[in-house]
Parts: sequence; C-alpha cells; structure tokens
Amino acid sequence: MEFDWEEIEADFRKQVQDLPGLELDRERIESWTQDIAAGRLSFASNQVRGEMRLADAAAVSPLDAIAPDERSRLTELGSAAISAGKVACAALNGGMATRFGGDVKGIVEALGGRSFLEIKLAQAQARGRVPFLIMNSFATHRRTLEFLEERGLGDDVHPFVQDVALRLTPDGEVFRGDDSHVSLYAPGHGDFPGAMNRSGLLGQLRSRGVELVTLSNIDNLGAELDPLVIGSHLDSGLQLTAEVAPTEPGDVGGAPAYVDGVLQVVEGFRYPDGFDATGQPYLSANTFTIALDLLEANHPLTWFYVEKSVDGRKAVQMERLVNELSAHVETLFLGISRDGAEGRFFPIKSREDLDALRSDPALVARFSSAASRGL
Repeated sequence: MEFDWEEIEADFRKQVQDLPGLELDRERIESWTQDIAAGRLSFASNQVRGEMRLADAAAVSPLDAIAPDERSRLTELGSAAISAGKVACAALNGGMATRFGGDVKGIVEALGGRSFLEIKLAQAQARGRVPFLIMNSFATHRRTLEFLEERGLGDDVHPFVQDVALRLTPDGEVFRGDDSHVSLYAPGHGDFPGAMNRSGLLGQLRSRGVELVTLSNIDNLGAELDPLVIGSHLDSGLQLTAEVAPTEPGDVGGAPAYVDGVLQVVEGFRYPDGFDATGQPYLSANTFTIALDLLEANHPLTWFYVEKSVDGRKAVQMERLVNELSAHVETLFLGISRDGAEGRFFPIKSREDLDALRSDPALVARFSSAASRGL
C-alpha cells in the first residue's frame, strides 16, 4: 500500500504533541503491512518453532524452600547491595489506560487513599534511597505527570515513555478510528530496555553506581523490593531472574518452558497447535530482576501479532514482551508464593480484583503498612 507519511505524521504529532523522543518507525511499519497482507505475520507466526516442553519443579528455585541459614546469608547479601545503592526499582505504567474507567491504573486509588504508584514507591523508599522509575505510554504519561505534581512526588519518581506504533487492519492497511484519525498504541512492555536507553535513565543509573533493576507491573503490590530476592539473584551470578508462581484455575499468560533445550518464558499464545498444557505448574508473574548490562545489550525481541477490538472493528497490533529476554541469557527462575504474608503475586486486572484485595484484612494491613513506612 501507499503511505501518505506527511499526513500520517501530522496526525501523529497532534495526538502525541510534545512527548519526548517519540517517532514512528516508518520502515518497520511498512514491513509489517507487507507481511500481514502476505500472511507472513499472523497468529500462526507467533507459534514456537522447535521442540517445546513445560518446565517442571527441577527448573525452579522456590523461595520458601531456602534453608534458614542460607536465607539469612542471601538476605544480608541483598540488603548490602540495596544499601550500597546498587539497586533501582521500576514499574510498568504504560498501555492505553482503557481499564478502570479509562483512568491510568497506576494513579487509581488502591488502598487507604493511596494509589498503586504511591504504594509501590513507598515500598521502595522503605528500603532507603532507592531510585524509582515508571515506564509510561503516550496515553498515560501526561496524566501521570500531573498526578505526581499534585501529590508532590515529582522529585521521587523518574518517568519515561515507551514506544508508539500504528494499528493496522488484518489486510495490512493503516487502521483508522471512527474519528478518522490514525489509531496509535503502545507496543508492549518489551519496549522497556530500548526506552530506558533512549531516555538516558540507563546511563544515569549507571553513573550512580546502580547495577540492577527490579521490574514489575504497577498493579502487583506483592512484588516489593525484597533483599532475599536480590540476594538470590546476585548469588546466581546470572543477568536475569524471572519470578514464577504456582498456577491456579483460569490463569493465562506466560510460563517457564524449554524450547530446543533453552529454558525461557513462553507466552501461552505462542504454544504450538495441539500442545498439551494440561497441568502447567507455573505462571510467569512478569516480575524480574535485571542487570543493567543486559538492558544495555539491546537483544532483539520478537514482534508478535495481536488482534484487538477498536471501535467495534478488528485491529492488528504488533507487540513485544520483556520476558523474551529469557530466551537470550541463562535465567534464574525463582518460585514465589501468591498468597500470605510473603506472597509476591497479586495482579489487579479488574475492579473485582481490586475489591477482593480490599476485602482481605491481612493484605490491606500489609500493603498499608508498607506505604506508611515509605512515605
């Protein structure tokens, strides 16, 4: 198809206005349209190519199985790294702000008048002067900055913006909304390494002596900065730690699996046709500890074909995922609990999830206490 890039760019600029560093990758978008139209990009192209089998318990190191003496040693190792300023925390606050009434989830009140963002920040600050970063999208950035200004948190949080791309049609044309404008979207949390580099924050962290970053979803209050997790990561000598939780009925998402013998996180939509995932033991919590060296390495992450309903019509988004870093480097898979005082996986994907969190006195006390200590 022919692209009127002058018109598209003018429309794009009106929508993103003055957000820093955002550009449309013309070559990549044109390549996508050609590959979608030719059928080279589709749900089928997402599927794993190669021999795949789910990981069993032997591939996972459960936190709750660590012996007391070893637990103390690893906790001391992690605490020393945090105290020495070697650790930063980051949260994913991007996406399109289409849930929770169209407001940015990170600034929605979670507990006790505090937003998810404020509680996550407080959890980090409870461990000392830990740099706290959030990756926004073009759809969440301005409102989040306003919120930080309103709450007086502008000096405590380091926001940066992920990439932006054009939605396409299943025929490989540029998708336009009912308002006739080109339809923009944030192309997944796989933007994290590149956006960190582009923003300059990666270099700033390096100059401050930071060596690793924890990364979690803004809505997962269980993914606190934990010296035991940091110590376990450091003790492994690896560049990446991925947290995995026991599966429960109804779970969807990624899981640790071997692909041609390489242990990595594989998303469920990538499972080959006919693959038997019955009894899948673990689910990826999308919580990671990542060495700055790995973020700087700029490993290429695969673009996956995703369909969304936009204005009642089918739109195609090409997205990439940060968990695919595990396909490039040996990874420590850390088994975590998803309940109780040490649970680290409490995803809030709906108002019902939030209501359930608020109705659990133990979790309310835990997360409210963390917030009051940090801020």
